Amino acid sequence: MAEIPGAWSPSEINLSKANAVIEATKASGNLYRNGLGMIASENIISPMVQKVVCSDLHGRYAEGLPGKRYYQGCDDFDTIESIGIDLAKKVFNANFANIQSISGTVSNIAALKALAKPGDKITAVSTADGGHISHARMGAVGLRDLDLSTYPWDIDRMEPDVDGACKLIRELNPKVCLIGQSVFLFPTPLKEIAAAAHEVGAKVMYDGAHVLGLIAGGQFQDPLREGADIMTGSSHKTFPGPQGGFLLSSSQDDSMHRKLNNAIFPGTCSSYHLHHVAGKVIALAEFEEYGETYARDIVRNAQALGQCLAAEGFDVLAEGRNYTASHQVLTRHGEIDSGAGARAAQLLEDAGIVTNMNMLPGDTKAMTPSGLRLGVQELTRVGMGVNEMAEVARLFAKVILEEKDPSAVKMEVIELKSNFQTIRYCFNEEEQSGYVL
Repeated sequence: MAEIPGAWSPSEINLSKANAVIEATKASGNLYRNGLGMIASENIISPMVQKVVCSDLHGRYAEGLPGKRYYQGCDDFDTIESIGIDLAKKVFNANFANIQSISGTVSNIAALKALAKPGDKITAVSTADGGHISHARMGAVGLRDLDLSTYPWDIDRMEPDVDGACKLIRELNPKVCLIGQSVFLFPTPLKEIAAAAHEVGAKVMYDGAHVLGLIAGGQFQDPLREGADIMTGSSHKTFPGPQGGFLLSSSQDDSMHRKLNNAIFPGTCSSYHLHHVAGKVIALAEFEEYGETYARDIVRNAQALGQCLAAEGFDVLAEGRNYTASHQVLTRHGEIDSGAGARAAQLLEDAGIVTNMNMLPGDTKAMTPSGLRLGVQELTRVGMGVNEMAEVARLFAKVILEEKDPSAVKMEVIELKSNFQTIRYCFNEEEQSGYVL
């Protein structure tokens, strides 16, 4: 073979670093193959989605919209994105859809750019009450330099206090009323809050990042019919696609559609990760086929997990409302700000159960909270049902309440997970050979 000009052999040091990345990637995959992934903001993609995510599209650009590009070579991607826009409108019953956003947070930044100017007033859920960091001064709200006020919170119902929220909106006359949380157990009383917002001329923005799949599956609430003008969301939580975001609207106003499109490009994205967009489109097609069943099974499993954890002796929040109406369950493990949630999360990970510590009402320190936030969407995705939720609760009890050796419990976790290695609610399910890493 002729020598290639300028070619050289890689140094052993750099090659070893690259190999270390490959090995760590494999190890991460095996952690979830053999363990229980229960972080509420995560999911796994289908084999068909994985195929396009790993395609040549990963390095391409398509600035603009289908048929109106700033680059050549986009005809095939125009086909992909056009199909995706049509599917997103149908799946989410929206008049407008932009599927370019690279994350839920970027979707939020874009929506805020379209709806408000720096200095405008905005209302949102406090991070201490479960609001997402992008709803705070530390995140997208601060990035847009908006004047933030937070809703009073109903701890028993784990939702904004409706009367207090409406009173706040009428007093402040905000430009935007932002609804939605990162800790999201129950549908928000949106109709009442939206009515107050529209009364003072505010736009209602609903962040459905966590519950977007439940909304699309008809199992949570219907924000675009309940008063939301704009809905943002992530494409990789209860909606089981690749990492990315959506920007959706009930508006029929073409000028609003242009504002929203411009807020994504050139407002917040240049290259918008075409391989992930293609993955979203396939996930949309799969969701149209299987999404209602998937969403229903997620909610059923989450409620079963809450009941089973409570039966084991755990302090599960919102007992009076059957613990949850979403994919999430919250458990408290000690005194406020005690760090008990962090310790519980570590013990569970040692046993092969991956969760996240989380602030609960009353906590003030994000790194030493008292609680855990649990999600069942990934366990549901691989076929676990109500019976398995009882087994999962029993494993939690062994690790945390009975203080069994986590390494011994881990063997039980591996045995349980070995029976659930096929991704469900997607095309060609019967042809799959196993869990996708």
